[in-house]
Order: sequence, then structure tokens, then C-alpha cells
Amino acid sequence: MKFVFSCSVLLVLLFSCNSNKLDSKNPFAAYFYEVDSVPKIYLYRDIANGLDEQFHRIYKVEDSQGEHIVVEIYSTDGRIIEALNYNVDSLNIMDHMVVNRNNEKTKAELFKDKLIPMNAQEEVAFASRFQGFLDSTLILREVKRKVKGSEISWEVLGENEPTICFVDRIRMTNFNPFTKKENIQEGDAISYYAKGYGLVEWHTKNKKAHYRLEKVLSQKEFLSIITR
Repeated sequence: MKFVFSCSVLLVLLFSCNSNKLDSKNPFAAYFYEVDSVPKIYLYRDIANGLDEQFHRIYKVEDSQGEHIVVEIYSTDGRIIEALNYNVDSLNIMDHMVVNRNNEKTKAELFKDKLIPMNAQEEVAFASRFQGFLDSTLILREVKRKVKGSEISWEVLGENEPTICFVDRIRMTNFNPFTKKENIQEGDAISYYAKGYGLVEWHTKNKKAHYRLEKVLSQKEFLSIITR
């Protein structure tokens, strides 16, 4: 389940704490990233397994298709695992990149593109298929997400911040195209998005995996950590 949850975080999802607010039509934009073209890196620690870390590198780009927020996800040893490209206007996902078993960046097949609802009643869905990390399998990742309750006050880096919680239903299907066999794993998770930050914490229902934002790093600080 920890593998399932870690992979979902796309999803997870993602953030910065400067004054560059998003010009987005999504009503939950205030709880999403406030970033610019200068990357910021969020260091998360699994407080259930203290040595486990995850880095999210977030920055904004602008091209002929408009403004995008790119979220790159790195493992403890500094290897990039995947990246999500969010459209600023809607906060829908435009592209999903995953690094395969050969350490190659590959574009996933995106079937459903929503991780941030447009209102408190809507349940949104994300679905992406990509090559397996360890063998010749294909992986279909599916996430259904909805808002949990109303805004709460949550501790973020020592301060209480207005926060919205999302409940995620996660389904990972591993399919072997040669043997036609498949293995399905399912689980629930809760994600916490704070105003001015974005994703600040997430955990599985049983909290066997429980990541919390520990520090916001500059690009220079991030490089010094992963190259040490």
C-alpha cells in the first residue's frame, strides 16, 4: 500500500509561499501553488518511517498554450520519478511524465485529467497508464478525489494555516501484456492543501505512510543535498 500511495502523489500532488498568486478560474487556486519561474523545492519526510524523504520541485512556465505549473517528484536519492503539468486556468493536468525501468522519461497515456475539483461537491478523477518501474508490466493509476468537510486550521512549518482536505480513492492496476495477468491494489488517502503553500501533508488511511512538509528549499540547497 505504501508503494501505491507514494505513486499516487501526484498527485500529488505541490507549492510555494511567495506572493505570486495564480490567476486561475478554479475556486481552490488559493490552496494550490503560488510560484513563479524560479523553482522552489518542497522537502517532505515520512514521519511514519523517518528516513524516507520525497522532494517536489515546482515552477511555472508560459508558452503558446498558456501558463502551466510543473511539479517534478524526486525520490530520497534525488532521482526524478515523475512530473505533472497543470494548466493554470483550470488546474487540470495537461501531461504526465514517468521515468521507466530504463531510466528514460516517457509520456504517460492520460485518460482522465482532474485532481483539483471546481467545487466542494464535485468528485474528480485522474487516470494515467505508463510503463512499469521494475519489469515489463504496464501500470494504470486511477485516483478519485473529493473535498472532505470545510476549511480547517492546520499546522504548517510551525504556523496554523487555513487548509482544505481531499479524500483520495486510489487504484493501481499492474498488467503484464505477455501473460495477460494483472494485479490490483486499492486504498484510501487524505491530502492536506494549505493556503499559500499547496500540498503540505498526506497519509494513507492507516498512516503506515505519512508525509509532511518539513522544509522549503532553493534550487541551490536542493542540489547540495542530492549531490552530497
